[in-house]
Amino acid sequence: MAFRLDALEHPIVQAPLSGGPSTPALAAAVCEAGGLGFLATGYKTVDAAAADIAELRSLTDRPFGVNLFAPPAPVADPEAVARYAAALGEGAGEPRHHDDAWEAKLDLLARERVTIASFTFGCPTDAVIGALHDAGCTVWVTVTTAAEARHAASVGADALVVQGVEAGGHRGSFDDDAPGEIGLLALLQLVRATVDLPLVATGGLATGAAVAAVLAAGAAAAGLGSAFMLAPEAATSAAHAGALRGSRPTALTRAFTGRLARGIENSFMAEHEATAPRAYPDVHYVTAPLRAAARERGDAEAINLWAGQAYELAPRDEPAGDMVRRLSAEARAALRDAAGRLGA
Repeated sequence: MAFRLDALEHPIVQAPLSGGPSTPALAAAVCEAGGLGFLATGYKTVDAAAADIAELRSLTDRPFGVNLFAPPAPVADPEAVARYAAALGEGAGEPRHHDDAWEAKLDLLARERVTIASFTFGCPTDAVIGALHDAGCTVWVTVTTAAEARHAASVGADALVVQGVEAGGHRGSFDDDAPGEIGLLALLQLVRATVDLPLVATGGLATGAAVAAVLAAGAAAAGLGSAFMLAPEAATSAAHAGALRGSRPTALTRAFTGRLARGIENSFMAEHEATAPRAYPDVHYVTAPLRAAARERGDAEAINLWAGQAYELAPRDEPAGDMVRRLSAEARAALRDAAGRLGA
């Protein structure tokens, strides 16, 4: 039987947060509080992903999700990637193009019979979704347009993560050459009008009132990412955490990974956005050593500072479980207030 979002005590979903912040401790804290925690497998080996699943199961017996990156499209211009790497100079890595162990990670999710298998950067085929269903997994797909939502529904997705352009991190679009750049409230309405599936709304949500807003607009749950990044259970780097405590604006960029993503503006983004090619994950591997060295020295000007547009509202150092309970209570209060203003 597919996992039902209305089984959650609190309609709060923790985004997978690939690239560092995701930890079993964070996912477990959200699950134990009555929300839904997620693990990220992006950039991890299959063994590392399996170890995370085992650790999470040692911390909670509640349902949780695991996210996979769909395989990337071929790079249109490899020479542009080579030029970009050369321009970055000494310390840049070699471009690599691969599918992040797609088949092996699919096998892992099926073998482990994880409650929810979610997908970003594309939609699995109906055969892949069918195999996961046979293994007892519920399948979620991230969408950024109504057309993507219709396609995901047509191949058997059980629920959709509706990602507004406000969201931090990578756009979840199926095609990075034509990414969905629609605000969350508008997108939620468009998707709800075109498919009859449970929807998880995500992008720029950091308060109980924002959770209430998307629930009122028809979402079954609210997905939050940046809001959890300063929780003590998250493994957000010190430099990234420092930036999240600031107030600089965010922007969309391909400078760090070759795929469109939202982060806090910094020097690297300003210097390299204009020349960054559309080439994921090749550019990710070109810049990875530079970013790793910058994190080590605490240089926030040279790393990707993924953050949603409302990141300034993220709670500071609040335990993830407390955050889930507080946001849910605040959402209930906001909905009561709204009903009062309507004369209900």
